[in-house]
Amino acid sequence: MTGTSLKNPEATSFPSHAQVVIVGGGIIGCSTAYHLTKLGWNDVVVLEKKELTSGTTWHAAGLVVSGGFNTETLLYMANYTRNLYQTLENETGLSTGFKRTGYVEIASSESRLRDLRNTASFVRSLGNNIEEISPSEFKNLWPLADPTDVLAGFYSPDDGRANPVDVTMSLARGARNGGAQIYENTRVVGVNRKNGRVTGVVTTRGKIEAEYVVNCCGMWAREVGKMAGVDVPLQAAEHYYMITEPIEGVSADLPILEDVDRYAYFREEVGGLMLGLFEPVAVPWGIDGIPENFTFGEIQPDWDRMAPYIEKAAERVPILETASISKLFCGPESFTPDMGMLLGEAPELENFYVAAGLNSLGILLGGGVGKVLSQWIVDGLPPLDVSEIHLDRMMPFQNTSKYLQDRTVEILGLMYKEHFPNSQYETARNARKSILHERLAKAGAYFGSSAGWEYPEWFAPEGVEPRVVYSWGKQNWFEYNAAEHKACREDVILMDLSLMSKFLVQGNDAEEILNLISTNNIRVPVGKIVYTQWLNERGTIEADLTVTRISEDAYMVICSDLAHRHVETWLKKHIPPGAHATVTDVTSGYAMINLQGPKSRELLSRVSDADLSNEAFPYMTMQEIDLHYARVLAFRITYLGELGYELYIPTEFAPTVFDVLVEHGKDLGLKHAGLQALNTLRIEKAYREYGHDTDNEDTPLEAGLDFVIDFKKPGGFIGRDALVRQKDSGILTQRFVQFLLEDPEPLLHYGEQIYRDNERVGYIRSGAYGFTLGGAVGLGFVENENGVTDAYINEGNFEIEINGERYPATASLRPLYDPESVRVKSKM
Repeated sequence: MTGTSLKNPEATSFPSHAQVVIVGGGIIGCSTAYHLTKLGWNDVVVLEKKELTSGTTWHAAGLVVSGGFNTETLLYMANYTRNLYQTLENETGLSTGFKRTGYVEIASSESRLRDLRNTASFVRSLGNNIEEISPSEFKNLWPLADPTDVLAGFYSPDDGRANPVDVTMSLARGARNGGAQIYENTRVVGVNRKNGRVTGVVTTRGKIEAEYVVNCCGMWAREVGKMAGVDVPLQAAEHYYMITEPIEGVSADLPILEDVDRYAYFREEVGGLMLGLFEPVAVPWGIDGIPENFTFGEIQPDWDRMAPYIEKAAERVPILETASISKLFCGPESFTPDMGMLLGEAPELENFYVAAGLNSLGILLGGGVGKVLSQWIVDGLPPLDVSEIHLDRMMPFQNTSKYLQDRTVEILGLMYKEHFPNSQYETARNARKSILHERLAKAGAYFGSSAGWEYPEWFAPEGVEPRVVYSWGKQNWFEYNAAEHKACREDVILMDLSLMSKFLVQGNDAEEILNLISTNNIRVPVGKIVYTQWLNERGTIEADLTVTRISEDAYMVICSDLAHRHVETWLKKHIPPGAHATVTDVTSGYAMINLQGPKSRELLSRVSDADLSNEAFPYMTMQEIDLHYARVLAFRITYLGELGYELYIPTEFAPTVFDVLVEHGKDLGLKHAGLQALNTLRIEKAYREYGHDTDNEDTPLEAGLDFVIDFKKPGGFIGRDALVRQKDSGILTQRFVQFLLEDPEPLLHYGEQIYRDNERVGYIRSGAYGFTLGGAVGLGFVENENGVTDAYINEGNFEIEINGERYPATASLRPLYDPESVRVKSKM
């Protein structure tokens, strides 16, 4: 550990008020304070209960690399952080210890090579310097390594390492220079709030009133969150690295090496080697709470448990077998349930922000996190896509001790696990089950997990065990998916989508409130379904959902499971004080059975006496109907591109309804279908999925959703002015496009690069095999600073890069499957 403790000689008394109070004096807290002052907010107080960096920052390995990220958000944060650490000393006079050593990842299997090559292509496309190198070139970079089984490496010469304590102290000085005050040995013991808004903190030195409070407490963030009534689901785990005595041939210029197949990274440390480990089975730590006086603390290492991993790592760097060991260090790092950081305003408490759960990447992303969060606080909106990192993606149950303890065992090792597009968590499963779960299991379902829900991914034929053999090619369930897809296009399928989030919005002011936050006009007759977007003031998308009028003063809002808390929070935030409107989460009250396909009307008519004719029950309408013994809310709507119905059934009636539908559908070719079929069907129809295809940086005009915008409705809508400006400009620099590969063999998943006339113009946001269209289909945005016109799409020659090769593709602004939606509006 190096660096100097930071004091405030000018602070003669403890403050009673601040615009922003930041709790936590590690890398994230100091970075946030620094960046807030850069934006002109200088009434900032940082509170650290012990000494700066004394939590987990001080023992971080200090890697500053960008080669392993496959999202624009994380890559931006990594690149910004690296650049900041290189220049910060010029401003503050304190070195960050950054050294440009380079960084190399290696692959020792064909599957891993495919994974790393995909990521390298993505990283390179966004401007990073990364090159694929041969085994011999790797050997030249790392003479001490055994390259015997190495197939290739990926080298990033601009990456390197920094000293975690020095970085933090430099940021702290920069924050002080900007007006921030930093107080050590000051513990926060309470968070004050009033009317759903944070009002300050209580400390061991007194109270501070504040307009904003930011929780940057690392592994203590969960505890501080509870003080505020906010869920911050993270759990500390043991994290190891080993340091050797000096080794001949090891220089400070040695590149950082990651051998993910051996769960290991290597770097120079004082003339020796540091071996860091991300073992696949981790040990949670501090399950009953983090010890109060855990300052610059260490955990007693378990040599017996770690020995097999050290031995495996030594296969790559054999000198480790005989090198003298200086230390086996074990220190805690906090991890989140989905390995994504927890960033943003808490859904439970206005102006209470969180930046925690960095999953051992706090130094690597620290500058970017502070930059993004400070801009978010000042503007009230995030400056980039936060769908994968926003705190409000988490559900309250994910903050239970048992859930976190069980999931953390797996999470640490996921850092180095292959990123197959359909990978599923193995731990903390069966948290939430549909009432139809056992029936689906009996029918052969292979279950995935989303927001804790167990849902069918696909169904195995009778006599076949439902399990996955992962690969980058057509996996063992490919043909089962094809059969489900075909049944939807030709006959009828039954899908359990009970995981969809459902909110009942009621009251005399419900219509006015919903119309203000919806781009489409929801002032419609009872029974009308309205597809709409919710926007922020910038005109970019906050939610993609349907709003259905079920009575004069009541609406049903339906969104995806992952959007649950964001939608609920957005709704409640826009209900003015005193308004006559309530929001009730009725997700658990209704199971949802999705009947889709040209024979869905015939099947439904066999179990209900409702008039299901096209005239009596048109597309995008809802009716309450009798279905066997149940009263069901039947929505005629589709997300798959066929005639279909979503049946919202009171939960206790759902098993009986399920049985009746299955029995009466046998001679119609009824098949059970999972969400993999939903994905292939909706991508073939070019239906967007928020959080994958679109996000909070995109506008509906760019996303091709003009048809859900009513510019003329009385009262307008949030974001209207921004959309009008974009529309009037006549230029869209990015547009949503569907692609179909001409070659029927390759697959598309995510992140594959899009080329137009040999120029990179975007990447695939989501992909699947289009069984009806006869090839892989991808959805993505095409970008061009001079504008993306119809002619630009129609006259270009497009290719998609997959595993280093480019494949010709048809590009279309309209759905390639049933572009006129004749089947959706079927009169059959």
